[in-house]
Amino acid sequence: MTPPQTGTARRRGPRALRLAGRSLRTRLLVFIVVTLVGVCAAMAVTTVFTQRAFLYGNLDGRVDNAAARALGGACLHPELEADLTFLRESGQPFGMIAARYDEDGTILSAAVVRQDAPPMMFSSAQVAALEGIHADGALYNRTLPGLGTYRLTARENNDVRVIVGLPRDQVEGLIGGLAVVEAVIALAGLAVAGCVCAFVIRRQLRPLGRVAATAVEVSRMPLCRGEVAVLTRVPERDTDPTSEAGQVGAALNRMIDHVESSLAARQRSEERVRRSEERMRRFLADASHELRTPLASIAGYAELMNRGTDRIEPGVAWRRVTAESARMTGLVEDLLLLARLDEGRPLESAEVDLAALVAEAVWDARAAGGDHDWQLELSLDPPPLVLGDEARLHQVVANLLANARVHTPAGTRVTTVVTARDGRCAVRVRDDGPGIPPDLLPSVFDRFTRADTSRARSTAASGAGLGLAIAAAITAAHGGRIDVRSEPGRTEFVVELPAVAEAEAEAEATTWEAQAPVP
Repeated sequence: MTPPQTGTARRRGPRALRLAGRSLRTRLLVFIVVTLVGVCAAMAVTTVFTQRAFLYGNLDGRVDNAAARALGGACLHPELEADLTFLRESGQPFGMIAARYDEDGTILSAAVVRQDAPPMMFSSAQVAALEGIHADGALYNRTLPGLGTYRLTARENNDVRVIVGLPRDQVEGLIGGLAVVEAVIALAGLAVAGCVCAFVIRRQLRPLGRVAATAVEVSRMPLCRGEVAVLTRVPERDTDPTSEAGQVGAALNRMIDHVESSLAARQRSEERVRRSEERMRRFLADASHELRTPLASIAGYAELMNRGTDRIEPGVAWRRVTAESARMTGLVEDLLLLARLDEGRPLESAEVDLAALVAEAVWDARAAGGDHDWQLELSLDPPPLVLGDEARLHQVVANLLANARVHTPAGTRVTTVVTARDGRCAVRVRDDGPGIPPDLLPSVFDRFTRADTSRARSTAASGAGLGLAIAAAITAAHGGRIDVRSEPGRTEFVVELPAVAEAEAEAEATTWEAQAPVP
């Protein structure tokens, strides 16, 4: 069995929701920032490498052009193997270097073009840096002491060999500057994008925060005990089905509705159980008292007869024993009838003419209570025909008439009306007696309900308080309903039953539903 939640566990729930919301925002922000960093890095690297390739391509083209011009100038004086006079020609780029070498690869002379000055000859260290360059059409990168990094190539024509190079520092500077600019722009863009994303994410997740706050508030309510309170709902603006947060809010509202309806159903069930237990205790107490009274009388008269005393005649004693036995038998039969009706046992079903049944019951009541004024009103168009158990329906009418006879004074007019209208048949028993006390009216159809709430009888005819309860149970078993309206000078009981056509339709529908296959 799952242990009950402690207070600490309940407090952890709201905190976990808040932490989950923060963690979600953090994860989203980190994901977006990492994605932006990756995109910016990829764009920067692509841009730098593309620009680098372009700049080096341009530099290589200028080196090739410079080499072609230098070779052409050197070929003017092929006999002068160390001649570099072509460097003095106009149009030579600043920083350009040129060198002559023999067929063994030995550098014969080398110089660099200076701005507003004649070319400067190389030192031995600088000359040594040019060794190993051959006229194979390849481009070389060499670092010359005091001059920097150069892009070099060698050319040969009719035993005239030259090495020409241009500095790489300007290209490297441009590439480095471009990388710095790209980095600064990327960082600034990331900062702005991060702030915007954080704002947007916080704004978009704000409804989710309100949903979490609603869940926290509901979780703090004592749902396991007490009366059902109106639970907090997610605001309507946070239940938009077009957004994920709105779908969560709508789902939470539906869950809260289910919880609230379940709590209400549980409370109603508990209330029904409590009322049922209370009725059962009262029923057992009343039934035991009702049975104890005739049993005590029977035992008393039997004891007197057993002693042979002359205080009472044997015939009188036997008549009293017989009367109390009949009374107890009737009470037990009434209780058994209520038990069968509670179990839902089927009654006999046949066509019953309510007009004839009620007329017979009124004649019986007139014979039993001649001191009352009995009236009968029948409406025979259409005929009041119902499906049911004739004996039980007669018992319903007889109980209502007996109730009017017992609880009204002599001379009271009791009018019984039978009507049929709109597929329903009604029997109305109306009297002009003192009426039912208002505090007793809500429980008039409960078992063992009497005008005298004490268990002691004032008269022998007061009954056990089961007549109206039996009438209500029989009416419900026939698919009808019974009601009462009472005020001083007018009390009316109304029994409504479905007419024959309606009752047959309901019976057929019930039979079809019972025989239909379960999907």
